[in-house]
Amino acid sequence: MAVHRLAGIPGFSIDRVARAAGDDPEVLRLENLDTDLPPPAAAVAATHAALARRESNSYLPFTGSLELRAAVAERIRRQTGHACSPEDVVITCGGTEGMLDALLAVTDPGDEVILTDPTYAGMTNRVRLAGAVPKLVPFVAGGGEWRLDLDALRSAAGERTRALFLMNPSMPSGAVLDDREWEAVAELCRARSLWLLYNAAMEGILFDRRPYRHPAALAGLGERTITIGSVSKEYRMIGWRVGWVAGPPAIMADVARAHIYNVVTPPGIAQAGARAALAAPAEELAACTAEWQCRRDVVLAQLRGFEVVTPAGGWSLLLDVARLGLDSFSASERLLARGKVAATPMRDWGERNGDRFVRLVFSNETTARLGELGARVARAFAAGS
Repeated sequence: MAVHRLAGIPGFSIDRVARAAGDDPEVLRLENLDTDLPPPAAAVAATHAALARRESNSYLPFTGSLELRAAVAERIRRQTGHACSPEDVVITCGGTEGMLDALLAVTDPGDEVILTDPTYAGMTNRVRLAGAVPKLVPFVAGGGEWRLDLDALRSAAGERTRALFLMNPSMPSGAVLDDREWEAVAELCRARSLWLLYNAAMEGILFDRRPYRHPAALAGLGERTITIGSVSKEYRMIGWRVGWVAGPPAIMADVARAHIYNVVTPPGIAQAGARAALAAPAEELAACTAEWQCRRDVVLAQLRGFEVVTPAGGWSLLLDVARLGLDSFSASERLLARGKVAATPMRDWGERNGDRFVRLVFSNETTARLGELGARVARAFAAGS
């Protein structure tokens, strides 16, 4: 008999699509958040060097190495203008562990957490795992981009709301909040004394010269923002599984307690690599972002004539298949069987913006390969095929 905690939490459809695609080299692999762009060379070298050091083969310190926590604290200080000490940082096994730790620290069972619609299913379902209740606020298409419905945001907060849980750029849509939207978030957090859980996994992957904003720099949000970051996306270090949670001292002891009884610590060798990555020149991320933007632009050009909203950042975009009379699972199956395109159905990633979309990840295929996408999609959705 299934426990109540897991009721309503679906399996992950990405694995199903990946298994169906197998190892066929002709398939365009657009289903998973991978990238072929390499990690920083210094991070790889530091990881290798750490293999020979005894201190890297230890559980201690439970909250992460002092050097890595200090590097994250300095990153947060630069981004926000607020003081941040290593004691305000916990190193986690990827940002995904950090999400659950933070949720356990700020919510009780039955509390409500506001998220966007759509958002990463791993965020929504970690809210459920913590025993809290997700309240979804839709993104809407406006001016060719995604915009947050601010009226729905304000009306979503109730007596049991404890936190907003936002990713920026958001995944899977690629939405990036603007100043007006961030100020509405800040106003709601101040008025309701809410926590802001900020998923910063892709915060530096911004397209079309968009300015960087960290919400903790906004008035009144410094003491309410818990930042959850990692080296997986910006530094292309998915396999290292190193992330962090940083926030006000008032909450970080509880985050650390949840972390210690959840995972204890990520591998020491991976922490050494992460520390080196955080010292990488900013030009490295800028070059990778420029390449990802080129790939985005190729995909948008290939999908001209289909219903797509331009992503402002991140690694993925959404193709509206409801306009073709399909749900996301049927569309995903057609794309793979008829077009040899692996794409993830979004049924469990939103309510209003869920089953009508499939996600296309453009970070893991070259522009030459992505240049085949239009013909493949047209073949998959051709009438009578």
